[in-house]
Amino acid sequence: MTMSRRTFIAATGATAMGLGAGPRASIQSRGKEAMSTPKEPPFFWPDKARLVISISMQFETGAQPEKGASSPFPPLDPRYPDLPAQKWYDYGFKEGIPRLLDLWDRVGIKVTAHMVGQAVKRHPALAKEIVERGHEASGHGETWQPQYSMSPEQERAGYQASIDTIQRVTGQRPVGFNAFWLRGTPNTLGILQELGFIYSIDDISRDEPFTVAVNGKPFAVVPYTIRNNDIVRFDSPATTNAAYLQDLKDDFEILYAEAATRRRMMSISTHDRISGIPGRVKLIEEFIRYAQKQKGVVFLRKDEIARWAVSAAGVPHET
Repeated sequence: MTMSRRTFIAATGATAMGLGAGPRASIQSRGKEAMSTPKEPPFFWPDKARLVISISMQFETGAQPEKGASSPFPPLDPRYPDLPAQKWYDYGFKEGIPRLLDLWDRVGIKVTAHMVGQAVKRHPALAKEIVERGHEASGHGETWQPQYSMSPEQERAGYQASIDTIQRVTGQRPVGFNAFWLRGTPNTLGILQELGFIYSIDDISRDEPFTVAVNGKPFAVVPYTIRNNDIVRFDSPATTNAAYLQDLKDDFEILYAEAATRRRMMSISTHDRISGIPGRVKLIEEFIRYAQKQKGVVFLRKDEIARWAVSAAGVPHET
């Protein structure tokens, strides 16, 4: 389905969502009351979109620790440098992201790149290219230090540093955030909102966007994924490209069916060094082209979804 992203963001409110569309009129049929079928199904997204798919592209290479970084290699005594592990991460910026960027161009979609500030500093040209090719630059921390153990002062300083790095290098100010392994703190959303962020993805409790009240104002949550996350699927437990492709199709088919009667969103996560290898790019492209053949399927960046969710009526709100 072809849809202008500007049109999508502008088409907010109950009218844009089609809430209450196709009211059912009571009729008499063979002496029993029946409900007539609406002329068209209800729509829960603007422009009569049926299902929204949002893809994340993690830009992390260069931010990993020099010792003890997770990798496909057996653990190594931290007294020694893990040279092959570092080269595995290097693949992410040398081959992975360039290959994924070409894929997004081939299939005509835009994605959200969750960028670690330190990775942006080490590979500024690539970070800038991501934005220049129309993709969203989202915050993913300034370093790989986990947020869950930070004090409020450390959190604030880290998020501000991430904003400054991404904006200086790419020219785009991040408005979305993804914590290390989704593990923020009770203070995270408040700090993000105060710093000008409008959404977080660190919630896997729904298959649709929703809002939460933060300091009395709506703050968007654009759910992330574990089941469709390459770092999980190709590691614990490991799967094959063919099995992952089938899982994506199965997930899509159920969500697409449910989307006839309720708002549905599908989330997929790719990492520079994991999904950027040739065979996995092939499976991702096959899935995208499969989904694009279905009526009413739209691929959107997470900032677009978040802006709409904050302004639209009828989006679930949690306190």
